[in-house]
Amino acid sequence: MFIEINGCKLYYEVHGQSDEKDTIFFIHGGPGLGDCRGDVTTFKHLESMYQLVFLDMRGSGRSADVPPYTHEQWVKDIDGLRDRLGIDSIILHGSSYGGFIVQEYVLKYPERTKAIILNVTAPDNQHHFEAIDNALKSEKSTICKEDLKRLFAGKVQSNHDFRTLYGAILPLYTMKNDIEAQQEKLNQIYFHYQTHNDAFHKNLETFDLKDKLNEIRVPTLVVAGKKDWIVPSKYARSIANLIHHSTYVEFENYGHSLVREVPDVYSDLLQKFLMGNLTGNLVVDIN
Repeated sequence: MFIEINGCKLYYEVHGQSDEKDTIFFIHGGPGLGDCRGDVTTFKHLESMYQLVFLDMRGSGRSADVPPYTHEQWVKDIDGLRDRLGIDSIILHGSSYGGFIVQEYVLKYPERTKAIILNVTAPDNQHHFEAIDNALKSEKSTICKEDLKRLFAGKVQSNHDFRTLYGAILPLYTMKNDIEAQQEKLNQIYFHYQTHNDAFHKNLETFDLKDKLNEIRVPTLVVAGKKDWIVPSKYARSIANLIHHSTYVEFENYGHSLVREVPDVYSDLLQKFLMGNLTGNLVVDIN
């Protein structure tokens, strides 16, 4: 479905009925290349227990290319959709860059937030420097140093250029190097290079929430993958250390795509957390 929020046509899906159930908003990562389809596939089975709202963020997926592509605007769009759906308060799940936006949302609208789940994300932009080093050291990536720095600096020249650059680092995201699956994923992506450029060149230069995270008082689950190349687990752990009474889960043998690679285990932990049956620190050691 499409809806116009703050002057932008946004694609969204609602699964399940409210019926006094909590509502979870799923915020995808990868501005300009991510969208909600992966989360729909992974979490749709929860619709009997929660109302689920999935959306393609402004400038991503099937949503329109209407700038500005800023954290402030994306937060306003999420809240605008919440308001249009008539929901007083929501649970938010954010993966990777989506986790940046969820942190921004709860800090701006704490009274409208019931709980947050932050998956493979960080409180600032310091991980990018480490990610570049990790990619260059890996035998799985074919990208050269100059192109990698250009990608992370938000200096992509076109959608074709974006596809080429992302395709060169795509093998880094999963533990299994399935070339056929990677090509299929690449072919399905809606590329919006300007959204990526604004996110990485403008937004992330000043992104740093470390001094504010101690203001968060809602139940918080932080999830990390110990083998994450782009957002190493120490950054997620720093979020957990800064948010009072947060729950931290680390997957010992998985990286940035853990939610897709072990979806059943992840969903089980998510449900336990939301039911109040998961607290403290937990290491998940499965293969």
